[in-house]
Amino acid sequence: MSIRRRVAPALAALLVSTAPLVAMAEPIHNIVLVHGAWVDGSGWRAVHDILVGKGFHVTEVQEPETSFTADVTATRRILDLQDGPTLLVGHSYGGSIVTEAGVHSKVVGLVYIAAHAPDVGEDDRALGKRMSSVLAKAPGAVATTADGYTYLARSAFPKLFAPDLPLAQAEFEASSQVPAAPEVFTTPLTVAAWRTKPSWGIVAGGDQIINPDLERFYYQRAGSHVTVIPGASHSVYESHAAEVATVIEDAARQVGQTN
Repeated sequence: MSIRRRVAPALAALLVSTAPLVAMAEPIHNIVLVHGAWVDGSGWRAVHDILVGKGFHVTEVQEPETSFTADVTATRRILDLQDGPTLLVGHSYGGSIVTEAGVHSKVVGLVYIAAHAPDVGEDDRALGKRMSSVLAKAPGAVATTADGYTYLARSAFPKLFAPDLPLAQAEFEASSQVPAAPEVFTTPLTVAAWRTKPSWGIVAGGDQIINPDLERFYYQRAGSHVTVIPGASHSVYESHAAEVATVIEDAARQVGQTN
């Protein structure tokens, strides 16, 4: 038998034996979800339930929104509790948090959902001025407490933040806001995890809080895998929970194949 005839069957056997290993690659088991400004972790409920139903271990961070440093610390605290490789997901301002906290050794990938993704030395407010949102052009939409914390005016929240949610739900979220310290939007980042870790990004096509073009800019710069959900509001993680969960699941599976 020639050498060629001997090698061909051996190669074929090798391919058959390794193919199932690739097909059976396990997704990352741990997923940590980080909410944005003015809301809390309860908004992740629908995404949480979908992912848990598919076997993922899902945890929501309840950052205090008292300072960027405090919010990053709250996220690191939850990452410390994970038992292995973790996918870190951020919505809106939460994108800045995961960009800073995402250098944690357990984080193997990032998902940005209608989110900011600054680079080192950048902050949300300055970047937002480059591509203004509808919110930025709406006088009085952002209100301030007596001690300087920011929130969305109740009348503005359903129109700008969550126009594709049922009105009763949007009004409840407007009344249960978590006021955010102004510095959460103006603190420059010291690291950018997307520079060293794979990322995925969702553009909310009808976002009025962050300009969708700014979201596209972030994700293109980071080399993210991009999904666009046409017409979706800033509350895309609630109004399109199934689509958002699918992106997160796909990211977990893709990262799982390389770890």
